[in-house]
This record gives sequence, C-alpha cells and structure tokens, in this order.
Amino acid sequence: MKFDLAYCLSLDDKLSIYDVRDLNFDETVAFDSAKEQFQCPNDACRVAFDAANVLGTFNAKNVNYVRTPHFKNIPSTRHIEGCPYVSLKTPASGLETEGGETDDGPEEHFPSELLLTRREYVRKPSSPTVVADVLRDEREPSAASHVEHPSRDSAPDKTSVFAHPVECFVSNFADRELLKRMPLKIGEHTAPYGSFFKKIEYLLDNKGLIYWGKIKEIKDYTQSFRIDFEAKVWFKQPGEAKKKPYSVNVYLSKKLIDNYRKRKAFLEEIKHAIESDAPLYCFFYGVTPELKQVPSKKNSEQTFGVFSANIENLDHFIIREAPGLAGQ
Repeated sequence: MKFDLAYCLSLDDKLSIYDVRDLNFDETVAFDSAKEQFQCPNDACRVAFDAANVLGTFNAKNVNYVRTPHFKNIPSTRHIEGCPYVSLKTPASGLETEGGETDDGPEEHFPSELLLTRREYVRKPSSPTVVADVLRDEREPSAASHVEHPSRDSAPDKTSVFAHPVECFVSNFADRELLKRMPLKIGEHTAPYGSFFKKIEYLLDNKGLIYWGKIKEIKDYTQSFRIDFEAKVWFKQPGEAKKKPYSVNVYLSKKLIDNYRKRKAFLEEIKHAIESDAPLYCFFYGVTPELKQVPSKKNSEQTFGVFSANIENLDHFIIREAPGLAGQ
C-alpha cells in the first residue's frame, strides 16, 4: 500500500514523502532517510507496536525519478485491526514488489495549497539534556520561515514542496476531469489543478500560474544555464498587422545556483537532463516570461524578440521526465 504520510521518529512529526525527499537533498540540514525510522501515520496503530515496526520508502533518495515516490509497508510491518493502512491495493497494471505491493500508480493525495515558506523541522531530543536540533535554512530568519503544521492522519492538505503538486498534475494528466475538480491555492490565487498548470505557449493568458512545457534544449554556460522550450508564444506587437511566433526561455544564474540549499542535487539533476535522450519537461512558478529584445549573434546592432525570465527560486523549479505528457 502507498502511504501519503509517515511518522518520523526523530522529528516527532508526520512527513510526506516529498518532505523527506526535500530533506534528503538539503545541504543545510543533517538528514538521511535511509537512517531514519518511519512508522504508520495512524496514531493508535503506531503506539501499539515498538519502534522497530517501520515503513519503507520508494524513490526517497533518487534525484531523477519517473514513478511516484511514497512510503510503503515492508514484509515485517504490522498494523492493528481496523487501521486504514493495513489493506493492500495492487492495481492490475502496477509493478509488484515483495509483499504484493505496487510501486506504480498516480499520486492520489492532492495538496490544496502550496505554501511559499518552507516548513520548519525540530529534531526530537534523545535525552532531556540534549538541546533540540533545529533543521532549517539558516539563510532565512526563523520567524519568517515558521509555519504551523498540525499532525495529520489524512492526506496532506498543504505542502511547501513544489514537487508534490507537480507530481499530482503529471501522474494524473490523463484524468482531465479529476484535474478540473481538485483545487490548488498558491498565495492569493486559487484555481483547479487543470487551470493552474498553464502550458508555456499560453503564458499570456494569465500571470502567476505554474508554467510548463517540453524542453527543446538546455544551454550550458558552465556556471549558469538557459532552458529553451519547444513551444512558441504567438504575439502581436503594437504596430504589427498580425501575430508572430516568439521563442520562450528561462535563465538560471550562477549566483542563484551557488546559493541554493540543494546545489549538489540540482547540478546532478541538470547534468543528467543535458545528457539524457528522454523527452524532458520544465515546470516553474514565481516568474512570468516577458517579451525582451536581445542582440543578434550575427549582427550585434540588430535585436530580436524572445519571451524570457530569470528564475528567482529553485525551490519552485523542476526539470523532469513526464511520459504521460508525451504529445502535449
């Protein structure tokens, strides 16, 4: 059975698998999911057994993944009678693992809100004399980054990890009616998932959305990168008779990458993307590409128009495979 949440013994809190992935790659904190103990999120079930009754993880540490990450039962996992996590679901099309569970299938737990401040974690003291080890990004004041997250037994209602709503959209892309029903809020903007995720060629329709598109090329400038999209934006400038197609790209600066708390994982991810032959897609939030005039390489005195933006926050930027989006 796929778990949306699990109780982390050392943090004394319930985490989503996306929280765990985020912590695994964060260079500002000491966290390794392979050394942590995760238990059933059902409180009554968890306290009925000792700390050795743990859950496993799938895709918790794989930087580049295609199938949905999750917690899962392992052969030794036990649950009390009536625990909602005791039954196994094995879809006919799933890839079975030991114990009869599946590592395939779409993300079922849709967060209704993407929080723009990251969650703060406090490590549980090993003894009363040990001072709590606070896991947080030291670059941000704690008052600004603190968000209350009550314990939850059900699907997470909110998340601060961009990969979670992206996975919901990607893995459920074929179910358009579901994406129309499920709401998503970011800041003051609320819309169904199907409307919040906007194809890059329609970026002029509305600002402040999650834009996505198939990647044409990743330009490697050694210490910075430019992502060029396949699709173009059709736009009519003032004084022109009709619309013309304009290329779209986003730029990642050296300073942005060097200051990123998950720098090593990001560089591994983008290097893999550059070398990959698989179709790749880019998702980002927080900036909207705008028409800019850039110098021509052939003639520096001439310029041409391109829709471009500088990414401002790599926490809200993803490059990934998405087989379900093929042809879109």
